[in-house]
Amino acid sequence: MARLRDFYFKTIVPKLREEFKFVNDLQVPRFEKIVLNMGVGEGTSDSKYIKQAVEELTAIAGQKAVITIARKSVAGFKLRQGQKIGAMVTLRGEKMYEFLDRLINIALPRVRDFRGLPKKSFDGNGNYSFGIKEQIVFPEIAVSSVENIHGLDVVVVTSSSNNAHAAALLKAFNFPFMA
Repeated sequence: MARLRDFYFKTIVPKLREEFKFVNDLQVPRFEKIVLNMGVGEGTSDSKYIKQAVEELTAIAGQKAVITIARKSVAGFKLRQGQKIGAMVTLRGEKMYEFLDRLINIALPRVRDFRGLPKKSFDGNGNYSFGIKEQIVFPEIAVSSVENIHGLDVVVVTSSSNNAHAAALLKAFNFPFMA
């Protein structure tokens, strides 16, 4: 069992249940999934960028990434419907908790000039989104083999229906929020 999963059930559930006066453990907010997305703008002209993004995202997540395609044509971006534009992966269960552990304890502290995650990135339904500017902060990516620096979007989906409960869950997991 993942270390953070044990921590959640043994420490966080009783703490949040007492704090918010929940009747049972199933009312306590939990992580449902984490979605990682890497958009590759150059991929429209050269498919090698898409292939590299899929390989890097697969290494970061520990799970096979899928290629995302454009749903609509957008002339301003020189984008046609059906064109490959990025890669994404959805993590659940053990792999989600293992990724979360690596993200909080290894990757985010390695970000250059890191001052914390913004507190305003909740969507109103208990989900939290943020971006990482460089994929090389993850230890799975060898800096010498990287040809292009790509950004990475991380969406943490919780079972909570409001931001206050979701924020308490993320704080309990020691997410590094701005002061």
